[in-house]
Amino acid sequence: MVEQATFAGGCFWCMVKPFDELPGIEAVISGYTGGHVENPTYEQVCSETTGHLEAVQITFDPTIFPYEKLVELYWTLIDPTDAGGQFYDRGESYTTAIFYHNEEQREIAEQSKAALQALGKFNTPIAVKILPAKPFYEAETYHQHYYKKNPAHYERYSIGSGRAAFTEKHWGESNE
Repeated sequence: MVEQATFAGGCFWCMVKPFDELPGIEAVISGYTGGHVENPTYEQVCSETTGHLEAVQITFDPTIFPYEKLVELYWTLIDPTDAGGQFYDRGESYTTAIFYHNEEQREIAEQSKAALQALGKFNTPIAVKILPAKPFYEAETYHQHYYKKNPAHYERYSIGSGRAAFTEKHWGESNE
């Protein structure tokens, strides 16, 4: 039986590739969640008036790739201490959150966040919110699997935004 995981980690373009081809991952969809506007457009979300965050929703088989592993990977894709956005992208729509779909996911996310804080890898508190899942709205087609459709631009964006360098510095490898 498959489950869903939903993560906001700044620009959703950079959140798809690391999850996309892992065993047990059936789908990774870019979209918007957490806000109050139904079926928002990219332009509306970027206007910072919808309350939505850019996010990815992952459909996965937990017997092959457990939720704990998804959360562990998520931490390596973001700056978990940045409450104002992610890297080059600033504003509420680019902030971070783990949206849990059940009590077990909430507990795993909370424990993982506490363990990351205790690790002492970062000098400031972990700013990622852990929130109940809300309706998820799929982003426009041109945003889906952007790294495949526009590989050169995606690579430039990943490097230019500072995300790749941050990952390399803090985790010793780039997940981009």
